[in-house]
Amino acid sequence: MTTQGHTRVQSRKQAPLTTRILVSWLVNAVMLAVVVAVVPRAHDNGLGSLLLAAAVFGVLNTFLKPALRFVTAPLALLTFGVTWFFVSLLMLVLTQHIVGGFHIGGFWNFALATAIVWAVNLILDLTPGPWQLTGSRRRRQHRAA
Repeated sequence: MTTQGHTRVQSRKQAPLTTRILVSWLVNAVMLAVVVAVVPRAHDNGLGSLLLAAAVFGVLNTFLKPALRFVTAPLALLTFGVTWFFVSLLMLVLTQHIVGGFHIGGFWNFALATAIVWAVNLILDLTPGPWQLTGSRRRRQHRAA
């Protein structure tokens, strides 16, 4: 198979960037909806604010979180990864400050929301579906194929 043929085969397996972004955004929206439904002092001002919060959360997780994880890696080694829980918590705090209609009240509610986000991500990592088109889930699926 030529290099050109190999490229065509790969492009058929990988969803377009717009599809991957849309799926990621919708997964974040569902995840934040679960947070709002479960966490006692979490609320949004409707679907618009939830979708905006999902977009902001996704952008923060894509660009800021990896940089913070890199910077905090030595501390994460000393704390056996607990530091990265707080990096994830910070992504929710920043999302709340950027999106006026999305709110989580209190440190322990942020901690619970972060645990929910982690749990939903774990479930999505283990469950086949369209969300497998994004991020590390896509890389894992591609390696398995």
